[in-house]
Amino acid sequence: MHISCSGLLQWYRMAHKASTGKTAANYDPLIDGFLQAISATRAASGNTLAAYRRDLIDCQSGLQRTHSDLATCDSAALREVIVWWHQRALSPRSVARRLSALRQFMGWAVEDGIRTDNPTRWIDNPSLPAALPKSLSEVEIVRLLEAAATMTPDLAALRALAMLEILYATGLRVSELVGLLVAQFRRNPETILVTGKGGRKRVVPLGDTARAAAARWLECRDANDVFLLSEMMFPANDGAAMTRHQFAQMLKKLALAAGVEATRVSPHKLRHSFATHMLNRGADLRSLQSLLGHADISTTQIYTASRPDRLVGLVTTAHPLASRDQDR
Repeated sequence: MHISCSGLLQWYRMAHKASTGKTAANYDPLIDGFLQAISATRAASGNTLAAYRRDLIDCQSGLQRTHSDLATCDSAALREVIVWWHQRALSPRSVARRLSALRQFMGWAVEDGIRTDNPTRWIDNPSLPAALPKSLSEVEIVRLLEAAATMTPDLAALRALAMLEILYATGLRVSELVGLLVAQFRRNPETILVTGKGGRKRVVPLGDTARAAAARWLECRDANDVFLLSEMMFPANDGAAMTRHQFAQMLKKLALAAGVEATRVSPHKLRHSFATHMLNRGADLRSLQSLLGHADISTTQIYTASRPDRLVGLVTTAHPLASRDQDR
């Protein structure tokens, strides 16, 4: 049965009014509808959905200041919200992320007949500075691995070493790392199947060092009763799934033990380090794109900007005319 735009708006207002005990700070039926839609159509991860919810709830809070909402706002109201964001000293990247969430929400609202217009069509994105990926040096990575290897050989130390070895060997996202299932490691595999953003799957090689660290951890993991019922490869101390925050804290402790500045160490910087070091040692962009699970190679190309000297070196050594000059 087709419901008119006015009928959908009436439903929206009734649902919002009926949300006893819930406020716009934590609930909005339209936002819930949008999240359900992209969860079904894009296989969006829980982390992605949570980020969309936060950004859209913040947009809704800003619109309330203009006596408007997501269902009825116009471009003028959205511009007032952007001014409010700047007054709160949000970075251009944070503003751009919220606008991206708004654009996708408004596109869905128009497509579903909730709105007849898309007010974000008249809103420009803020200009963003080119942010180069920050990584650790190879020496610093070695120091982290050595610190993990020389910790007291208990369960926590073996788990930390295995996770660090796998992260640096594969360049996984932290959500992919903590989400690894123990069943994948039962036969000491040379590769693992990883499910990344948007439900995209890729095969990632482990490498001998990471496989050995994983095997040592698996042996001790299976001998611990707390972990027996968990399907995760790296459960937390209580047997529950490890969170991204717990792993990040683990890395901070390793950094202190290794004498590496803790503020420079994070799971994502280790992913950047993997990509940068692979590129520095001759990996091609297409292979690196596949390993990292980037949907678009333009995302991978940013790593070349951090090492312009490498591109000069490639021309010097690989170009046919360069090699002819060397033969003279």
